[in-house]
Amino acid sequence: MRKIPMRKCVVTQERFPKKELIRVVRTPESEIVVDLTGKKNGHGAYVQKSEETILKAKKNKALAKALETEIPESVYDELLELVREK
Repeated sequence: MRKIPMRKCVVTQERFPKKELIRVVRTPESEIVVDLTGKKNGHGAYVQKSEETILKAKKNKALAKALETEIPESVYDELLELVREK
């Protein structure tokens, strides 16, 4: 039996299996990107795959605090698009 990697959502502070979260990365070049592979280089923060959580992250700036930088509107749009596709 393999161990399931767990990560904490920066918004809800709950732990989830890594596959149930979306990773947002601040790259060494200080770009903010949505990392679907989970392997991109840089400082990462995880957000639960729910529209409600992403909107909450935007409102209380949880991602900005976790990544210590401003998050562009386009990143939130991309996250919402990913969640709505499911």
